[in-house]
Amino acid sequence: MEPKKSGRPTARINLTKAQRGELEAWTRRQTQSQRLWQRARIILECERLSTDLEVAEVVGVTAATVGKWRRRFVVNGIAGLADAPRPGGPRSIDDESIAQLLRMTLETKPRGATHWSTRSLAKKLGLSHATVGRVWRAFNVKPHQSESFSLSNDPFFVEKVRDVVGLYMSPPDNAIVLCVDEKSQIQALERSQLVLPMMPGVPERQTCRYLRHGTTTLFAALDVATGRVIGKCFRRHRAKEFLVFLNKLEAAVPDDLEAHVIMDNYGTHRTPKVRAWFERHQRFHAHFVPTEPPRVSRRLKKERNSKTWAGTPTNFANAA
Repeated sequence: MEPKKSGRPTARINLTKAQRGELEAWTRRQTQSQRLWQRARIILECERLSTDLEVAEVVGVTAATVGKWRRRFVVNGIAGLADAPRPGGPRSIDDESIAQLLRMTLETKPRGATHWSTRSLAKKLGLSHATVGRVWRAFNVKPHQSESFSLSNDPFFVEKVRDVVGLYMSPPDNAIVLCVDEKSQIQALERSQLVLPMMPGVPERQTCRYLRHGTTTLFAALDVATGRVIGKCFRRHRAKEFLVFLNKLEAAVPDDLEAHVIMDNYGTHRTPKVRAWFERHQRFHAHFVPTEPPRVSRRLKKERNSKTWAGTPTNFANAA
């Protein structure tokens, strides 16, 4: 006669189609946490195998771990595989205090300062600076950071945005789109000693001492479709140098293609000579981004008194 088995009986698991599908998705999801992946694997193996020891050997955990998650799944289903709330002390700050903390952070400023710090606000509210920091992190509030923006007052703002964005959203046929800009004040440096080349395990090394040869300006055109850059350096960035660069673009663009040139409103791009160049080269079409608001009143006065061409929403041919 066989001896009677003792111990806690193993709960049988019969998964529904929805449960099996969700657990299998957990095991296939690349962004899933390792803990949930392991628990989902345990439950799937528990349905296939009969004992905790067999499941433990397949998954690579202990039999006690298998029994724990088997029991929690039987009682609470898939929700039982999540972590239970951790024990700890009661909250020391209520919802009203958190709301007041956030209101003061967002709507007020301390005297003699541009924004609240954790310690200044904690002293004001009678809290610890660690509590203020935790609330800020929980609500993603960062008083110490700021970003700048500028609203364009260009009267043709909508037309220019549609014109430039349209080149990206609906590229023209049998044409090339070039984004043109200048990078001025590039330091022209020469190292006072030879540069030591890179070797396995050793990065390239160069001396901190250098000889300065002034500055240079890079004129560059980016081909939007291929990422190719057409560039040339000049000592200065006047309309004279820009015309030389436009001639370089003409030589680089095949004769059978139209060229759409996107530029900003820098003064070099809108002189009468540059305008005449585009009028002579009909396959080149100029597109201008919206103008920026003047930084100082002196610049505004200078632009108002200027008699040079200020650009149009589309190209030179449409200039009023």
